[in-house]
Amino acid sequence: MPPITTRDEAFALLCEWVTSESLRRHCLAVEAAMVHYARKGGHDEASWAIAGLLHDADYERYPDLDDSEHGHPRTIVALLTGNGTDREIVDAIAGHAPFLGVPRDTEMARTLFAVDELSGFVVACCAVRPGGIDGLTAKSVRKKLKSPAFAAAVSRDDIALGAEELGVDLNEHITEVIAALDARGDELGLHPAGPEG
Repeated sequence: MPPITTRDEAFALLCEWVTSESLRRHCLAVEAAMVHYARKGGHDEASWAIAGLLHDADYERYPDLDDSEHGHPRTIVALLTGNGTDREIVDAIAGHAPFLGVPRDTEMARTLFAVDELSGFVVACCAVRPGGIDGLTAKSVRKKLKSPAFAAAVSRDDIALGAEELGVDLNEHITEVIAALDARGDELGLHPAGPEG
């Protein structure tokens, strides 16, 4: 397989490896947040999109985080390293998994880590609101973050650390991620289906 250099190539690989609609939607949500931040910071949108789309591409096939050979995200990191995909993308994907110990020393890596858990949490918030993402505020998301039982698998510590590493206020970061997902809300299924929504 040649290096992944375009968003379309990354999406094709994601579709090949991921059959779960919810996992695929998560990767698309993270991609939306990555592209939003890339545009805001004047970075290459295609490479940031690739990192977002593929960060969890191996999770369905290799969900075991403790498997030092094939566990997530080691398999996708090995594949992208082997085919010569841009090292910045590979390191960002490795860096989003703190247990690998790969330093997040690029803006791409810090952003991927910062938007990963938060994107999932915002999607979860939308799922329990009649209006979906319409009118969702940082204040509402912060309130849900304080409820340990809600979306319990989401690491609140990682969300806080992500914003801190980005150097942005958590409310501002949440607002940016909401805006990013709202812009692709139809594709992500975050808007009400109709007037009865």
